Amino acid sequence: MLRIALEEWREWGSITVHDGQPRPAAAPQESRLANFPRVLAYWRAVDSEGRAAIDRNRGRFAALLGLPGTAGALWGEPAWSAAFVSFVMRNAGVDQREFPSSAAHSFYIDGMLADALAYPAKAPFVPRDIAAYAPQPGDLVCADRSRRPLAGWRDRLAERGQFRPMHCDIVVAAGAGGVQAVGGNIADAVTLSVFSTDAGGRLVARAPGQPIWFAVFENRLGRLPPFDAVPIAGLSTGRAPS
Repeated sequence: MLRIALEEWREWGSITVHDGQPRPAAAPQESRLANFPRVLAYWRAVDSEGRAAIDRNRGRFAALLGLPGTAGALWGEPAWSAAFVSFVMRNAGVDQREFPSSAAHSFYIDGMLADALAYPAKAPFVPRDIAAYAPQPGDLVCADRSRRPLAGWRDRLAERGQFRPMHCDIVVAAGAGGVQAVGGNIADAVTLSVFSTDAGGRLVARAPGQPIWFAVFENRLGRLPPFDAVPIAGLSTGRAPS
């Protein structure tokens, strides 16, 4: 996972941003013809969900090459950040059962929550509270992009199956200096973001300039058990603890 995510980041020009600051102006963008096959590969990782996006943007690609087709900016829509995460997972050998790939972050998050609910001691990904857990390489850090952000991952349990604008990045490094995470469709590219943390390495949920974090998904793939039998307070009930 980490090798593939970092290789994709380098292919896009090693763009790095700090705490949500703007991308450097000279960095490559999704609309450049050279990047068309790369985003195409991301969409293929989400199977039927990606077909409409692929067909629409193939027409635009053809038009830009001077062939009959529909003109327009390549890959400007729909957003491909969830397809990117799915691409990394698939190419790292993580199957659909372990990570339910989707064109929307909210839906693969629902799949990870369902697995953790059913198998709290064995699920490959388990949700952690922002204030209590320091992200590690391989984890997913997830933010809510809606107008009314969730306070935490438990709030998602009541609305599973409904779309909500979200975004997740793959943590590639973590330490006292902050969390480094690679994500797709950030400033129209694959970008490495550096997020500030507190003294314990934990993300700050409402820090100025940072995403509005609501969960870290601990990645247990490749890590050896035993894990905690009941690793997440309140998960077995599907409700936040009283």
